Amino acid sequence: MRQLPLGEKFGVFQKKYANPRLEIDVDTVLGTLKYNSVPVATGTMGFKYHSLDQQLTQQSLEDTPNYLLKIIPHANGIDKSICQLIRYFLKDVTVHGAWTGPAALQLFEHALAPVATLPVHKILGGTHLIADLTLGFGEIVYDYLEN
Repeated sequence: MRQLPLGEKFGVFQKKYANPRLEIDVDTVLGTLKYNSVPVATGTMGFKYHSLDQQLTQQSLEDTPNYLLKIIPHANGIDKSICQLIRYFLKDVTVHGAWTGPAALQLFEHALAPVATLPVHKILGGTHLIADLTLGFGEIVYDYLEN
């Protein structure tokens, strides 16, 4: 990714029913997640609040595993064909900038996107980074349909 001028919007990974947006609003990083046209989550963080060491950030990104839950529905629309916890690592990481600062999160009730039921007890802070990276292939950590 490249550093963007203040206020310019940029895309993030798109999901089937989600409409995520990340932008700079003067001195705030603003992230919004909508299900169709309805907001389900809003996150804010101080923009470039406190700089982080780029080399340490890069090492952390390369060494720390990431996880995702892969769910693919069955053709009947009711059952699941795949339901796996996947671990993957970031590769070819080049950090161009990294910052930390105060952060806040609001989760909103929605009948089809129940993110507000997530047990968030305390926001410790936020991290904003600009980096070039490759998402590495994953490995199955747990297969919920086999166990």
